[in-house]
Amino acid sequence: MKIAAFSGALMEYSIQEAMKITANLGFDGIEIACREPHLSPQTSLPRVKEIRRLADEHVLDIPALGGYMGRFSESGDSECAAAYDEFLGLLERADYLETDMIRIFPGGPNAFLAANYHYEKAAHWLKKCAAEARRHEKKILLEIHNVSLIETVESSMRLLEMIGEDNVGLIHDAGNMYISDTDFGRASVTGLGSRLLHVHVKDEKRISEAGGPGTFRNVTRHGEEHFLQCRLGEGEVDHRELFEALAETGYGGWVTLECFAPYPPVEQLAHDRDTVRQLLRETAPASALAIASTTAPTSTAPASPTASTTAPKSASPSSSSVSAPGGN
Repeated sequence: MKIAAFSGALMEYSIQEAMKITANLGFDGIEIACREPHLSPQTSLPRVKEIRRLADEHVLDIPALGGYMGRFSESGDSECAAAYDEFLGLLERADYLETDMIRIFPGGPNAFLAANYHYEKAAHWLKKCAAEARRHEKKILLEIHNVSLIETVESSMRLLEMIGEDNVGLIHDAGNMYISDTDFGRASVTGLGSRLLHVHVKDEKRISEAGGPGTFRNVTRHGEEHFLQCRLGEGEVDHRELFEALAETGYGGWVTLECFAPYPPVEQLAHDRDTVRQLLRETAPASALAIASTTAPTSTAPASPTASTTAPKSASPSSSSVSAPGGN
């Protein structure tokens, strides 16, 4: 697995600064939030080419573009058409950025409140997006997200079946699934199967009342609830079972850190990076032993030593940033 930083956590910086910070922190890639000042469907192509050049300079992959367009299920036809045009603009820019995956939001309301026509309308437009993405050899990502049609494994698979295109897959987000109060551990990974194309991680916890930095309100199946965004390991979203399942199933994709806790963004990214690396170290051996037991060679020749990992460079902390709910 490779680890990326989400540029949305660095919105107070230019995309050039965000990429430098991401590289200095030792990440493998950067998932770009498609909002200015980082990127948008209207960003000029010369500037897009410069972003690609900077990624090469910093030895960073761009595994996905975090688009904010879509929301087809609750929009009028003219709004859906405009969102589709925005997607086409981002698709063109993905070609220049050599990015294979683009996120689109299907829309709401919460899965437990949605009617059939919400799913039907979202599926209609997402199928159009998928057809165009296929021409560009791209994949569409739908993020399992609170207050959306796809809050659970079951509702996500329902929408995928209605779309009927194999270049549409899902982003597993344990933080979002915690808010929706649905399983985000081993069963969620096996339930998504091959349709799991990408992973986001972040931490939150339920609180009695929102209002302070990093807090927000959300409608869930329990009514209106209040949450605090936390650094990994400091909230109530235990990612251990998720990482164990990812290792056991041989997931080889990307894990993007979506850090929105009320700390200086560079500091919180460094904290979450270290936490994820620790989880990867602790969960990988079980997977390696399981594979070795079924594919052990008959030869007694010693295995070659593994390469050591160099420590990442540190970056200077910046001022505190708080993300509004739904801004991830």
